[in-house]
Amino acid sequence: MSDLQDIVKDFLVESYENLDQLDRDLVRLEQDSASAEELGSIFRTIHTIKGTCGFLGFDKLQSVAHAGENLLSKLRDRELTLRPDITTGLFSLVDAIRQILANIENLGAEGEADYCDLIRTLIALQVEPSNSARDDEPRIGSHPASGTGIQADPPAVQVEPDQAGPSSDGRHSSISDGTIRVDVGLLDKLMNRVGELVLARNQILQFTGGSSDTELHSAAQRLNLITTELQEGVMKTRMQPIGNLWSKFPRIVRDLAIHCGKEVRIEMEGKETELDKTIVESIKDPLTHIVRNAIDHGIESAAERLAAGKTVESCLRLRAFHEGGQVNIEISDDGRGLDLARIRQKAIDRGLITLDQAMRISDREVAQLTFTAGFSTAAQVTNLSGRGVGMDVVKNNVEKIGGTVDVHSQPGQGTTIKLKIPLTLAIIPALIVTCRGDRFAIPQVNLLELVRLAGDQVHRGIESLHGALVYRLRGQLLPIVYLCRELGLDDTTSAGEDAAINIVVLKADDGQFGLVVDSINDTEEIVVKPLSPQLKGIPVYAGATIMGDGKVALILDVLGTAQRAHVVGEVRDRMLTEHRGDAPKPVDNRQKLLIAKLGNRRLAMPLSTVSRLEEIPAAAIEQAGGQDVVQYRGAILPLLRLASLLGVSTDTDPSGELQVIVYSEHGRSVGLVVDRIMDIVESSIDTLRSGQGNDVFGSAIVQGRVTDLLDLPSLIRRADAALFDNSTSAKGVLA
Repeated sequence: MSDLQDIVKDFLVESYENLDQLDRDLVRLEQDSASAEELGSIFRTIHTIKGTCGFLGFDKLQSVAHAGENLLSKLRDRELTLRPDITTGLFSLVDAIRQILANIENLGAEGEADYCDLIRTLIALQVEPSNSARDDEPRIGSHPASGTGIQADPPAVQVEPDQAGPSSDGRHSSISDGTIRVDVGLLDKLMNRVGELVLARNQILQFTGGSSDTELHSAAQRLNLITTELQEGVMKTRMQPIGNLWSKFPRIVRDLAIHCGKEVRIEMEGKETELDKTIVESIKDPLTHIVRNAIDHGIESAAERLAAGKTVESCLRLRAFHEGGQVNIEISDDGRGLDLARIRQKAIDRGLITLDQAMRISDREVAQLTFTAGFSTAAQVTNLSGRGVGMDVVKNNVEKIGGTVDVHSQPGQGTTIKLKIPLTLAIIPALIVTCRGDRFAIPQVNLLELVRLAGDQVHRGIESLHGALVYRLRGQLLPIVYLCRELGLDDTTSAGEDAAINIVVLKADDGQFGLVVDSINDTEEIVVKPLSPQLKGIPVYAGATIMGDGKVALILDVLGTAQRAHVVGEVRDRMLTEHRGDAPKPVDNRQKLLIAKLGNRRLAMPLSTVSRLEEIPAAAIEQAGGQDVVQYRGAILPLLRLASLLGVSTDTDPSGELQVIVYSEHGRSVGLVVDRIMDIVESSIDTLRSGQGNDVFGSAIVQGRVTDLLDLPSLIRRADAALFDNSTSAKGVLA
């Protein structure tokens, strides 16, 4: 069903319900003509119908409702006194509106009936007749009906139903009967009861797990199935399309664009994407902040856009879609992008990062600094922005509901802010862990993987770096946090050789850390219960749940735990600095390298020079200007085959998948085809041999094998000097 059809359906359902209420209000008003409350309710109902049908293009309905609205306005303002003929005219108005609505539902149009006499009657009723004229003047509506369906006598104006009109009792009996409005509070109570049922189900499943009674097992599984279906059904009743939230943004964008003197077009994709009503309410303010910032900061003025070769009209795009059990929301603009140099300088001025860190951190990490509390690069404070309030609120509010925020920006092309949020907050999948006899739940949305170290791995795997514990996970430094220490529990550990360590690898604030727990139990669906006021101030807990045995388990706040353990923020930055070789050079000259294979030759290149790793089907390769190219991320990516450039023979299948290393510089990219991408390692570089040409730094022993160290910028420029003509060689990166 199209968006317009959905809007018309909602309009019909709401209008039918309002008309039924309006009938009751008119009866009460006739009994108490001085009731301002009843008059106000009737006026608002007719006003709502008139406004909506005008938007939908139902002109006949709008004309009838408009005449009735004018009459009700005079009654409401006490310019008229309610009389029996006015009450009768209002009832006729209700019948006419109901008839037109029935035609719209059944015929898709307003019908052929002419309501001019009814409109004239409603207009005439707006005049208070004088006492002397009431007995001699003709009655209102005494003119001939002229086949219009309006009876002239008695003064009661009656509307004859069309072929597609309502049933004989004047009431509609189809679309409105298939829909019911339920108070959100009632749905919340129902959801809580389902949550209790889920807890009872978990208890029964745990009890029957150790039983050999097959009939009991069968009954428990049946209960499990019914509970799951009931849970899904109730959760669907709480789901709302995000389009309900987005509907206010066209007006906001219009007003802000006019205020800023800009031309902005808004596009919305995925308006039908559904998420829990509680989530909708939680992200309303964050999304509004992002939209305001995009128009005020991101989008240029008309003069700037023209100077940059862009159209005067800019585009703000909202996109929503489901992925991996989460809702993804993207807000993109085609504006100037983030001024990363200015953000770096502002961060240095405020002491957020050091000058050395500013020169080394990636552009993506620089962009993340915009979410710091109080951070702003605005030259002056305006009514919209510049006070440093907004983006930190966005991040905090989204993280409170278990979501994440990310920002991607390209200078001169625009900025995209991506939100990942859970579908619902009431019942979530979680990993149950144990620490010193107590159980804790970790939301599965934060879980990356599980690692178990045993025997010698315990002593060799965990290292100390600047006083912080880390574990090298596939060459990546992973900060380690002991849950028992952060919670102030007994920290005694077993000293036996067979003692094992269980590490839960978690994602927090765009970083990762390993949480050491005593044991890992299982994943299960848990019912989220709010914390008591006494515990809400503790940042490591996000809520509580009741386990299958009836005992309470606390739900860990992953980000709060990471912040308490200082694995995000300053200590994390120091680790990243050390990891990238940004601190004073270590004695063993360790470097992070990408290892690839070409024939019988091993190649290595600094990971900092690599943008992405891709697998591209050979069938996707095309020719442009005599060179192999492929369509890549909306652009054309030139391909260079390293085997040809280095004179190495290979025996790879030319019709299979190509492994490609994407190198980027100054907004341009090139793909380097290799036989195989083997590994990412952090290794000590001891150059054994040099002088092999400008394309190779030298050779070194990496992972016990002789490996050539490539100078990618030099190699690419030798192949095609026009690819990157504004940058310099990267020689010295591995020095």
